[in-house]
Amino acid sequence: MGMPVATERYWTAEDVRQLPEDGNRYECVDGVLLVSPSPRQVHQTAVFELFYLLAEFVKRHALGNLLGSPADIGLTPDDIVQPDLFVARVRPDAPVPWNWPDITGLSLAIEVLSPSTAGHDRITKRMYYQRIGVDEYWIVDLDARLVERWRPGDERPEILTTTLVWEPRTDASLALDLAAFFKSVIGAR
Repeated sequence: MGMPVATERYWTAEDVRQLPEDGNRYECVDGVLLVSPSPRQVHQTAVFELFYLLAEFVKRHALGNLLGSPADIGLTPDDIVQPDLFVARVRPDAPVPWNWPDITGLSLAIEVLSPSTAGHDRITKRMYYQRIGVDEYWIVDLDARLVERWRPGDERPEILTTTLVWEPRTDASLALDLAAFFKSVIGAR
């Protein structure tokens, strides 16, 4: 699996929308084009397991729409991101089915690290998500069996290895057993 490609020119969201559908994932943050190849199977297993763990909670508490990429999330005019999983806030008047521009913000963005995306996930995208006010950004590191949790004002991540408690509202909290999650995704090594 190759590394994401960052190019020299300044890219806009409209430039990215004009690129061909060729199996790569294209993102644009602060004028930088990020190109990633298709993820590994273990990556997708982790994404789907997290979706399964979050879906009922998100729906029961009406927290937004839990979705996964590919997606063209443009929260600022010139940027497009494609988090592996995310909880989107949508315009109240958005029709169903709605379009990506109907997303007004993210309550949660999750990236599962891959060798080709780790640098951009930990730096470029993390700084972007913090700057635009995503409530929480989780970086799932399968190799280290941990989750880095970032919030907008954080200078360092909260490192979670046993339990992750997500409290998107004062009346709603979900405790994720991280040891069980990692065991189900990558086994008991």
